[in-house]
Amino acid sequence: MPQRLEALTRWLTEVLTADTGSAQQVVDFQLTPASTDASFRRYFRVTLDVNSRRHLSNKLTQSATLIIMDAPPDKEQTEPFVRIATLLVGIGLNAPRILAQNVAQGFLLLSDLDNQEYLSVLDEHTVEGLYADALDALFVMQRDAPHDTVTPSTFIPTSLPTYDNTLLMREMGLFRDWYCEQHCNITFSPTQSVELDAVFQQLSDAAQQQPQVFVHRDYHSRNLMRTAQNNPGILDFQDAVVGPVTYDLVSLLRDCYIKWPREQVERWALTYLQRAAATGIIPGESDETYLHWFDWMGVQRHLKAAGIFARLNIRDGKPGYLADIPRTLNYVCEVSARYPELQVLHRILSEGIE
Repeated sequence: MPQRLEALTRWLTEVLTADTGSAQQVVDFQLTPASTDASFRRYFRVTLDVNSRRHLSNKLTQSATLIIMDAPPDKEQTEPFVRIATLLVGIGLNAPRILAQNVAQGFLLLSDLDNQEYLSVLDEHTVEGLYADALDALFVMQRDAPHDTVTPSTFIPTSLPTYDNTLLMREMGLFRDWYCEQHCNITFSPTQSVELDAVFQQLSDAAQQQPQVFVHRDYHSRNLMRTAQNNPGILDFQDAVVGPVTYDLVSLLRDCYIKWPREQVERWALTYLQRAAATGIIPGESDETYLHWFDWMGVQRHLKAAGIFARLNIRDGKPGYLADIPRTLNYVCEVSARYPELQVLHRILSEGIE
């Protein structure tokens, strides 16, 4: 048994035994892979033996299965996950509950939100209902996450990093460094590099000019679980920041893993943004301004995503995301074609990107 899996199993045994209140009580369970992550985290599903469940507390037996996270402490931090999970549960959303933790070893025992990703059940018949639930949950995050009110219409969650210019620019740099240069073997001329950096800066400036709210930062169909109660289950929130109001919205509606017609996407986006304005989360603006925010935020996110997908293949040996790059960059091509300020980016994509 690999060393970390052995340590994880030993810790879980200790946690379950302690929960029974008897050092002699044996708790039987099985571990099976639950999911992998684009980071170094791994997740296992813990299936508890029926007889063993009788000796465990209600905290651990609300379902027959649990989830255990393995986050190597030299590569990942568990504290942000715990903090944001607690925040989301505290405002009534369906995030994993923290049942036990060992920060030093990088282990967390979590409640199980089941294994039915949104992506596996989304189609033209289910999308309206599933997205309605996801947009309701997003609204609660943006409205109810603990915040300081800086102005009557700007909600700033506390204790979160800021999605500042440095982070926004570094993310777009992933597109140039990993996708263009390493994946596509493109060498930009000095003029192209300057032009590309100028576009990146425009996108960053536009993002920072939006109302700033709680941002999940990876709110899409692979991180939302369809659940029987309090749908959706929300995962992979540990990188949450204070950032642009449209970031999570465009992550969901212009998903890197599934695409919907532009007219439908814009209808969803405008309905949400008008709702947010009506309740004071953001200021009232024209539909044109809302869609400008939404479009440009999507370009920033999709450039980052393409770079990450390429890096996962080249650096981490995870080629599974390469198939999602064409869809992701197609969003960028479509949007950049509509804005004169983004024509440089559109030309680079059209001429030099596969």
